[in-house]
Amino acid sequence: MILVTGGTGFVGRAVLRHLTAAGLRVRTLLKPAQRSPRLPAGVPVDVALAALDDPRGMRAALVGIEAVVHLASAERTGQLNALQRTDVDGTRTLAEACAQAGVRHLVYVSHLGANRESAYPVLRAKALAEEHIRASGVPHTILRSGVVFGVDDHFTRPLAMIAASVPLVFLLPGEGDSLLHPLWVEDLATAIAWTLEDREPAGTALEIGGPEFHSLRQVMALILPAAGLTRILLPTRQPYLRAGAALLRRLLPWPPITPFLLDYLASNRTAEIDSMPRLYGLQPSRLESHLDYLRGKNWEWELLARQIAARRAG
Repeated sequence: MILVTGGTGFVGRAVLRHLTAAGLRVRTLLKPAQRSPRLPAGVPVDVALAALDDPRGMRAALVGIEAVVHLASAERTGQLNALQRTDVDGTRTLAEACAQAGVRHLVYVSHLGANRESAYPVLRAKALAEEHIRASGVPHTILRSGVVFGVDDHFTRPLAMIAASVPLVFLLPGEGDSLLHPLWVEDLATAIAWTLEDREPAGTALEIGGPEFHSLRQVMALILPAAGLTRILLPTRQPYLRAGAALLRRLLPWPPITPFLLDYLASNRTAEIDSMPRLYGLQPSRLESHLDYLRGKNWEWELLARQIAARRAG
């Protein structure tokens, strides 16, 4: 049986679908909460209730588990304390419990650019999480992924919401020339499933991305027409955007952009261009081939609906 953390998240729901479709038995870890979890409909999974920072709960969740896919992260919250508690301390607790339970393979999805010396909190947190996994002694594979896109993602959809909410212009961080390496969520989920099925634990970090590099300016040139929007791309200094993102985090229950996302967009985030064919024999999908989920929606209303849902969730 395989345990998936973060199974209710954007990537997690795709991973649950792929693993169960492959005939694998799956258990997902859910943090105890009052609201109903967003598990994918029609996907048969077991459920374990425990928080990542609960060693006893983690040991119970790992009973009968052979492999773990670790996706849980507090990155989307934009909060430093949550990032430390979930991504760093939680990963340490999980990795140590996996080693004690004799888990044969822990797959952890990290970020391109993870570095404990980074100026950016998320990239530091991911690097520290990687170190905890290595120190635990559990057999593992770390996948450092490019930015992931797809239905209900935390990349293209928030950018469409921001563009819709500001008339005439879209404020680019700097010149918008930092290179990104977008990876379709279904390709990432396939890579994770194949890592579990066909590969021995690598014990190293594998860097993966899609079939092409895009600057943020180029990404927006694809997102805007797909979302039915026309905006002038206006270069803007990062400090102004960070101040605006911090203000949105204070004012909105669900901010479409956080300082953590601006950190990610501040410099190049790329792997080798042939990483997926070379490592997995998989030709990944292009960004512009899978943006239909942006079409035909009122993105101002989508942003408002997110605020209402987040406020109801508490």
